[in-house]
Amino acid sequence: MSYQKYVKTLLCVIASSSLLFACNDVEQKIENNNVNPRHASGIWPRIDSAVKAEPQIERKVAKLLASMTIEQKVAQMIQPEIRDITVEDMRRYGFGSYLNGGGAFPNNNKSSTPADWINLAEAMYQASIDDSLDDISIPTMWGTDAVHGHNNVIGATLFPHNIGLGAANNPELIEKIAQITATEVMVTGIDWVFAPTVATVRDDRWGRAYEGYSEAPEIVKSYSSAIVKGLQGYPEKDFLGDKNVISTVKHFIGDGGTSNGDDQGDNLATEQDLFDLHGQGYVGGLSAGAQTVMASFNSWRGEKVHGSHYLLTEVLKNNMGFDGFVVGDWNGHGQIAGCSNENCPNAVNAGLDMYMVPTDAWKPLLENTIEQVKQGVIPIARIDDAVSRILRVKYRAGLFDKPSPANRPLSGKTELIGSESHREVARQAVRESLVLLKNNDNILPLSPKLNILVAGDAADNIGKQAGGWTITWQGTGNNNNDFPDGSSIYDGLAEQVSKAGGSITLDTEGGFTEKPDVAIVVFGEDPYAEGHGDISNLEYQRGDKKDLALLRKLKAQGIPVVSIFISGRPLWVNPELNASDAFVAAWLPGSEGKAVADVLLKSKAEQQQYDFIGQLSFSWPKSPYQTSLNQGDQGYAPLLPFGFGLRYGQLSILPNTLNEQVASLPDADNEMAIFKRATLPPWQASIASSKITMAINSSTAQLENISFRTLDRFVQEDTISLKFLGEQASYVVANPFSEDLRDFAQSDASLVLELQVNEPPKGKVFVEMNCEGDCAAQVDITAFLSSKPQDKWWSLAIPLSCFSAQGLDMSKVTVPFKLSSNREFTVKIHQIAIKPVNESISKVSCGHAE
Repeated sequence: MSYQKYVKTLLCVIASSSLLFACNDVEQKIENNNVNPRHASGIWPRIDSAVKAEPQIERKVAKLLASMTIEQKVAQMIQPEIRDITVEDMRRYGFGSYLNGGGAFPNNNKSSTPADWINLAEAMYQASIDDSLDDISIPTMWGTDAVHGHNNVIGATLFPHNIGLGAANNPELIEKIAQITATEVMVTGIDWVFAPTVATVRDDRWGRAYEGYSEAPEIVKSYSSAIVKGLQGYPEKDFLGDKNVISTVKHFIGDGGTSNGDDQGDNLATEQDLFDLHGQGYVGGLSAGAQTVMASFNSWRGEKVHGSHYLLTEVLKNNMGFDGFVVGDWNGHGQIAGCSNENCPNAVNAGLDMYMVPTDAWKPLLENTIEQVKQGVIPIARIDDAVSRILRVKYRAGLFDKPSPANRPLSGKTELIGSESHREVARQAVRESLVLLKNNDNILPLSPKLNILVAGDAADNIGKQAGGWTITWQGTGNNNNDFPDGSSIYDGLAEQVSKAGGSITLDTEGGFTEKPDVAIVVFGEDPYAEGHGDISNLEYQRGDKKDLALLRKLKAQGIPVVSIFISGRPLWVNPELNASDAFVAAWLPGSEGKAVADVLLKSKAEQQQYDFIGQLSFSWPKSPYQTSLNQGDQGYAPLLPFGFGLRYGQLSILPNTLNEQVASLPDADNEMAIFKRATLPPWQASIASSKITMAINSSTAQLENISFRTLDRFVQEDTISLKFLGEQASYVVANPFSEDLRDFAQSDASLVLELQVNEPPKGKVFVEMNCEGDCAAQVDITAFLSSKPQDKWWSLAIPLSCFSAQGLDMSKVTVPFKLSSNREFTVKIHQIAIKPVNESISKVSCGHAE
C-alpha cells in the first residue's frame, strides 16, 4: 500500500468512527494538499517495511481509541518496572506495558524459576484486562532486555555478545539465534524484546562497544534485518505468531558515535554521517518490519534525542515512514533540558510514544502528563497518535486474541530453556566468532594428547566469559553455579583432553608440578555494562599488569603460551601479544565456553577439524590512543585491520617485538571540570546528614546538619555556599556510573578547589573520593583551611596520588569530590576541577599543607 493510500485509509477509518467527514472528502483533501513526506535534506529514505498497514487493524485501533478517556490513553504510554509496581497498580491504571530492567527478577529473586516469570506475566496480564477499576480491557505487554539470549533467566542459552557475532559475519546464524531467543522468552510468557542493538561503534572506549556488531554499517544493516526476522517472524507466514516476540531496534540514533566514546554523550556527526554510519541498522530493521524503536540517551549536536522532534517525528516517522511506536530508554526523558523523571511533556511533543519510567517516578509522571493534556500543553492529537501506534502494535502482535501468557503454546515448556539443540547453535556461534590474531610456528591446533596447563582467572569462569547483561545488569556477582548446564572454556578443554588420553591441569596462577608441554592462558576484562564500561584509553590492565606477569612467567620457564583473550572490545595488548606464541580474540562467548576447545584442539581423525573463520569486525588498535575505529587515528593504520583473521596454516604476521612503550599522554593539560557555574554532567550533587541524602535540584537545600545555597561571584549563581552546623554532614558530587581518571592520575593531576573560608572549621574537614565497590580514600584539609585568612579566595590542589596511594582505583571513580565535617564550618566554593597545576597553587601533601 502506498503512503497516500495508507493515509487515506486511516483517515477514512477515523472519519467513519467519529462521523467527522466522508471518505470522498478525505481523498479530495489529500489530492488538494499533495500529501507527500518531506525528505529531510534528501538524506533519509522512505522505508518499504515488510509489514504493511491493514485497514481492518486500523478500524479496530480507531474504534478503541474513540472509546478511551484521557487517563486511559496516558496509561498506555507509561512503562513502569516490575520492582516499582504491584499487580494492583496494573489493575488500577492499566499500563500499556511494563519491563524488567537488568538485574530485576520476579519476587526480586535472582534464582526465580521460569514458573515464577510466568506467574508474574499471567498476573499482570489478567490485571490489565480487568476493567473493574479502570473501565477498560487492553492487554499489557512485558518488555525485557534479551540481548544475547534470554539473559535474565537462570539456565537460559547465552550466545556470544554482538561483537563476537559480528566477527562470525553469518546473518543466517544470527536469524537462528534470534529465533531461539524468541522461543526461550516465550516460554516465560514475555511478549517483547529490547533487541537488536544496531549501534555502529566508532570509539572502542565506549563501554557498550560489545553491543555493536561491527564498525561496518553494512554488517549492522544485514544483522539488524536478520535479528528482527528471527524474533518477529515473516509477514504472511509466522509474523508475531505463537513462537515470536515483538522486536525493538535501538537506540535511535547515534549512540555508537558519541564524542570520546562517552556513554550517553553527544554525537557530533554531520546529518549525512548520521544516516550513512548510524542509520543503516534502522534501514535493515525497519525494512524487516520491526514494530518498536527505542530512543537513545545520547544527544545529536547538543540536543537530547529523547527531546528531538526533528529526529523522532520528522525523520523517523514522517520521512522513514515508521508506523510502530517509539519507546524511551531508562528515564531518558528526564535528561531533556527542563524535564525531570516525573515531568516531561517535551518528550511526547517531540515524538516519544511510551515513557520508560522505572522507580516511583511513574505515578507523578502519569498524573502530570494527564494534566498537561487537559491544559493543552500536550495536544490531544499527539496523544491520539501515540496511543494509536501502541494499539496498532498490540493488534499486529495478536495480543487481543492470543491466550493469556500462562496458556500460550510455548509457555511453561521449560525443557526448551537451555535445551541441547539451542546450546549447539550457541556453540556454533562461539566457534565462528573466534579470531586468530597470532599463531607462531603454527602452534595451533594443539594435540589433545599433550600435557596442558590451563591458567588465567577467566579459564573456569562462566560469568567472566559471558560479560555484562548476564543475569545481573553489569554481569557481576555471578559464579558458575548460576549457569546450570553451561560450560567454561576449561570444561571443554578438560573434556577433550581427558578423552584423548592427554593430561590437563587447571591453576589460575600458572603453577604446576610437572612442566607442561604448553600453557593455555585465559584472561581478559571483568564484566561491565553501560556507564561503568567507559574507559579513557585502550591500554589493557593499565597500572596492574598481572596477566602480563603471568604470561611472562610461563615464557621464562620455556613453556609455549597460547592466550585466549576475553574482552568486549579490541584493546591495546602489545605486551601480551609479544608474550604469547598464539593469541585468540574470544570476545564474550556466553554460556558455551566448551566450544573454544573445538577449534583450539586437533580433532580425531574421523572428525572434521574446525578452523578459525572469525574475522575482526572492529579494527585492532596499534596504540592505547588509537580509539577512532578504522580511520587511521593520529595518522597511522591500526595494528590489525577490519576483516583480519588467520586460518590454520596461514603465516602469522605479528612479530614478537611489537612496541610496548606507552607514548606520553595526549591532551594531558586538559581539565575535567566538576563544578563550574553548576555541577557539570555526568556529575550530580547532593547533601547528606544522619543517613539522609538530598539531591540538589534548586538554589537552596537544607538538612539537619548542613545547608546549601548558590551565590553570585562573577556571574549569576556561579558559586556555592556550604554551612556545616555540627555533627557529621557532607556535600557530595557523584555519578551512578564510574569514571576512568587514570589519564589524569598518570599526568600528576590534582583535585583543585577555588574556595573561601567564611567560618574556620571547629572540627576535622576531609575531602574524599570513592570508587566502585565501596572503596574510599580521604585527605584531611583542616590545617590548610585553618591557616588561611578568612574571606579571601584561595586555590587548593590535592594530588590524585594522595587518593591512589590509599588504594583508590582511579579507573572506577564514582565520587570525585566529597567534603565532610563533624563540626561548625562555612565555606564558599567557586570551582572544582581535576587538572595538572603549576607551583603557584597551594598543594596538600596527602593531608598536610605545603
